[in-house]
Amino acid sequence: MTAETGQRVGDKTWVWSVSSKRTARYAMVAAAIIFAVHVVLAFTLVDAGSGTGVYFRPVDQLAMLAIGGCLSGAVLLLARSRLRVGPQGVGVRNAFMEKVIPWSRVNGLFFVEGASWARIELPDDEYTPVLAIQTNDGEHAARAAETFREYMARYTAS
Repeated sequence: MTAETGQRVGDKTWVWSVSSKRTARYAMVAAAIIFAVHVVLAFTLVDAGSGTGVYFRPVDQLAMLAIGGCLSGAVLLLARSRLRVGPQGVGVRNAFMEKVIPWSRVNGLFFVEGASWARIELPDDEYTPVLAIQTNDGEHAARAAETFREYMARYTAS
């Protein structure tokens, strides 16, 4: 759990922040493997003169490296997930952008049976997935959910 007490972002002050520990590690390892495979493929894509009709040029090798870089970058987007809490509400960032939800719309943080990550329940049977709190983090996820609920009780009581 990362506590970022008093972190200011624009006009918002966040008092607590959490992100998944294992997901970031898994994403980094997967990205490294994906890129390494594409590097190996790029160097093995050479014209062997076998007469098969396939002719690989240096641009094909560069394209294979670029594909590996793009795929690795896409996998690393999973490591960006974060949940932040402040007086103004909850900031949920999954892969691409952050969504700020005011406390008046938050009904709670729950783990649905069989789900891999938590979700914030909203009015009208809506919810927002929270990839920052995942069941594979075990005790870390349980502490994060408990801390979130403490902040929710504090900010929704007023």
